[in-house]
Amino acid sequence: MPEILDAPKTVTKDALDLPWNVVVHNDPVNLMSYVAQVFQKVFGHSRQRAEKHMLEVHRLGRSILWTGGRERGELYVQQLHGWLLLATLERTA
Repeated sequence: MPEILDAPKTVTKDALDLPWNVVVHNDPVNLMSYVAQVFQKVFGHSRQRAEKHMLEVHRLGRSILWTGGRERGELYVQQLHGWLLLATLERTA
């Protein structure tokens, strides 16, 4: 008897519409001042807000930098990777 395989998982429109978090994780390589500058360039954060997130990454190991649609979140993660920061996209629900 042939083996029955599960159907491939597809991303539904509802899953794309859910809010997604762009999360930056701590790394031992980049200087804190560099990380804050990247947050200003990529997200347009003020210096004060960028430093707040940078300190959160440093102290807690991660910080949610942005929440919104998946496509835009993927773009932010790619941009952060381009600046050599460790970033992920996480579903909120």
